[in-house]
Amino acid sequence: MTRRAMALGVLLVALAGGAAWHFTQPEAAAPPAAAAPAAPSGVGALGRIEPQSRIRKLNQPGGMAVTRLDALLVAEGDRVAAGQLVAVFADAAQKDAAVAQAEAALAQSRAMLDRIRAAGRPEDIIAARARVDALHAAEESARRDAVRAQSLVPSGAGGVAAADRSRFIADRTAAERAEAEAQLQRLLAPRPEDLTVAEAELAAASAALDKARADAALARVTAPIAGTVLRIYARPGDQVGSTDGLLDLADLDHLDVVADVYETDLPRLSIGQAAEIVVPGESRRFGATVREIGWSVRRTTQSGTDPVAAVDARTVEVRLALDEAGVAALRRRTNMQVQVAIRP
Repeated sequence: MTRRAMALGVLLVALAGGAAWHFTQPEAAAPPAAAAPAAPSGVGALGRIEPQSRIRKLNQPGGMAVTRLDALLVAEGDRVAAGQLVAVFADAAQKDAAVAQAEAALAQSRAMLDRIRAAGRPEDIIAARARVDALHAAEESARRDAVRAQSLVPSGAGGVAAADRSRFIADRTAAERAEAEAQLQRLLAPRPEDLTVAEAELAAASAALDKARADAALARVTAPIAGTVLRIYARPGDQVGSTDGLLDLADLDHLDVVADVYETDLPRLSIGQAAEIVVPGESRRFGATVREIGWSVRRTTQSGTDPVAAVDARTVEVRLALDEAGVAALRRRTNMQVQVAIRP
């Protein structure tokens, strides 16, 4: 006897007395002329209880880094909201300090850029203009003195050294006046290259802050969905392993039955078909509806001791949504094996 035949037989016995479903072809055949059309047959399979959200295994977001768990903020059976903080690792304080440092560096870079854009203060600009005017006047006076001293050299009334000295003073005053004008221009408008450097420093500081915040987020675990904490694998002071992770989380308000249906039965399935779930130890039978048919065929996950059963049987995962009564009764039975009878 094959595994499939055993499962169908169990379902037929379990469902005896209910609706007249047909899971096998009629044994007795009438003469061809009076043969009645074969009744459509249903599909029987073994399945398991699983949340529609799947079981989410939460782990340390830091990847390969191994860090001690500092605080666990939930317990098994607690309901959590999406985005709620559930655990904090020991390096959170260090990463928070890095965020504060990056924020200060960003504020400093922004202040430097604002100062360059604003150029000079009004009082500095007034003082620079006054200095330029004074140097203009000093330069004109020095030029006149230099011209006068040079004109006296041929007549012998003035020496060559005095003329050279007057010309040097005029040139030096002109240089000071040019420098003062350049300083005034820097106070009136920033240089483009200074703005470029300041803007690049601000962008670098902003990127450093984003990185610091991302690192700080890796020191904390938040719930990706609203749900119930099913199991906790690590406690404060433990190092979270990569295999078990920190905890299991699932939304138990919506449950599925995941049935392993043989590939040969797929043509008889469609979305929306009604089904009945037989749970070991329960006298009640729960309703379900086919809501998803898998996209790939795989080897069956059910094993048996029948030596003549097909060892390479192929099945497809079919997900059936449990009704409200089934959800209420089976909320705490995730992964429990059940029997599935899908109506024709």
